[in-house]
Amino acid sequence: MNATPEPQITRDEEPENWSKGLALVAHPDDLEFGAAAAIARWTSEGRQITYCMVTRGEAGIDSMDPDKAGEIRALEQVASARLVGVNDVRFLDFPDGVLEYGLPLRRAISRVVRQTRPEVIITNNFRDVWDTGELNQADHIATGQALLDGVRDAANRWVFRELLDEGLEPWAGTQWLLAAHSPRSTIGVDVTEHIESALASLAEHKEYLAGLGDFDAIDYVRTLAQETGRRYGAEYAVEFEKVTLAT
Repeated sequence: MNATPEPQITRDEEPENWSKGLALVAHPDDLEFGAAAAIARWTSEGRQITYCMVTRGEAGIDSMDPDKAGEIRALEQVASARLVGVNDVRFLDFPDGVLEYGLPLRRAISRVVRQTRPEVIITNNFRDVWDTGELNQADHIATGQALLDGVRDAANRWVFRELLDEGLEPWAGTQWLLAAHSPRSTIGVDVTEHIESALASLAEHKEYLAGLGDFDAIDYVRTLAQETGRRYGAEYAVEFEKVTLAT
């Protein structure tokens, strides 16, 4: 007997008319566990994407001193990004594990948005739980909340006026925010032709993955992309919540 096919969910429209993106997340490896395959597809289509990590992930390897871990994880992230077509990787150097929503984080995000002037911002899920039902992590939530407000701040000349002194004019051109693997996702991006590049980029986080013990991160991400693909009618897919920021 044939298995009953999984139902197709209602899809929102994937943003198409954009050329510059900013992928901003809390830690090195966050994008590789979420959006990297979609980013590989988008860069292959000629879109320019900048990576920005709020921290260097220095608290992420239990067996390694944070100063050493932060240096290694930043280098791993730069190497990882290249494999999906991203050569501009930035770090805001906030402390890992203790991120707080507030003006310093909003200001730093507003600064990088004005510097890069993206039409689309890519991030990870910032809801309380993941699409799998697992609880989200505090740094991810704080980053997402500050990102939503920091994008609006970047468009307002009179918020963070010191950025004007840095020569950073307001930017109101960010149209959409895409949050990977949100429980409110309505967009499935077909990444079948780019899943291997994304998995190779994840494998570049060698020290971090070694610290996870027996957990097979490569298999986890591949399986997640397969399961997501079944819901959206593709072999492999990444899903996103789309937040419209401008009209």
